[in-house]
Amino acid sequence: MHWLSIIGIGLAANLDNLGIGVSFGARKMKIPFVSNLIIAILSMIASYLSITVGHVVTYYMPSHLANWFGGLMIIFIGLWGIRTDVMKRRSPVPKPKEGANELTAMLHDPVQADKDHNNILSWKESLTLGLALAINCLAGGFGAGITGLAPLPTTLAVGLFSLLTVDLGIRAGQQLAKTWLGQWSNLAGGILLIAIGLYEIFI
Repeated sequence: MHWLSIIGIGLAANLDNLGIGVSFGARKMKIPFVSNLIIAILSMIASYLSITVGHVVTYYMPSHLANWFGGLMIIFIGLWGIRTDVMKRRSPVPKPKEGANELTAMLHDPVQADKDHNNILSWKESLTLGLALAINCLAGGFGAGITGLAPLPTTLAVGLFSLLTVDLGIRAGQQLAKTWLGQWSNLAGGILLIAIGLYEIFI
């Protein structure tokens, strides 16, 4: 069992959560444990389903080809994340147009999840934000499944790191936002995914 890959996938899948925690913490907003747990559970469900689908796909291809395909897919996701980060830095993110996809808009500005503007993310409000973050786990989970990572420990790693990164981001708030980790989390996530993909292909 590739424990390094499992831990890496769990961490890479949740670096967005760290940024969201920072966004809330910097504005002195709170995410109660129940809301944080709901976000983690939704990410775990998405990860488990996509990893399972990835495992099913491997039944129809040789094991060595599955490792290459899954590893290349994880690398592609990492490269895409780096490209997206670079594009964001080159030009400011435009404000979402009226009627735009709510989940996409929420990832650009997670504070929108606080619908009643009471500076506390209720469990109901966490459902939409959690769903948006869960979608981010699908592609990585599928690639992890194709490379043969076990669904249960990988899913547990995703859930654990989800809880930790959101909580860490909120506690650190503005201080973390000014650090390298806060400013370059998306880039770091992309590099980590590329490393995991290479590890799965060659190890």
